Amino acid sequence: MEQIRIHGRGGQGVVTAAELIAIAAFNEGKYAQAFPNFGVERTGAPIQSYARISKEPIITREQIYNPTVLIIQDVTLLDTEDITTGASKNTIFIINAPKNYTLRTKLPSKKVFFCAATEIALEIFGKNIVNTVILGAFAKHSELLSLESLKIAIQEKFKDKGASIIEKNIKAIEQAYND
Repeated sequence: MEQIRIHGRGGQGVVTAAELIAIAAFNEGKYAQAFPNFGVERTGAPIQSYARISKEPIITREQIYNPTVLIIQDVTLLDTEDITTGASKNTIFIINAPKNYTLRTKLPSKKVFFCAATEIALEIFGKNIVNTVILGAFAKHSELLSLESLKIAIQEKFKDKGASIIEKNIKAIEQAYND
């Protein structure tokens, strides 16, 4: 079973990112679950959400303590939160930061990939909403989902938001995937 933990701040679409992973996995014929972990946090407060992908039914409902993949939507959380807890030398890190970013925090894994999700989001959406953007990098580097299944998940999740929003989100994940 693949376990994905997503860290970000309220308002960055952390919960939606987990939901999109689960929808995409389900569309690939896999078992999936997604759920958030937050209380009464406000916009900007650190939050996390979880997604699991498996070829077998998923029985557990607990938080993810030993992630296969850590998606970090806000690089500043590495300095303020202990988000690497449970990560191993095999954990894949997908971090929203420019490619030439120098980490100040030592990570337990060498499988660290940067995605300039903020830059892409500002260019395409005009605001710092990085959840769908970083999923393009997640698909590329984790190889747990195809880019095509993420596109379908975006179409399903955002169908009520209109064609323009869907097109922008697909463009954003494609740009992150190909970056």
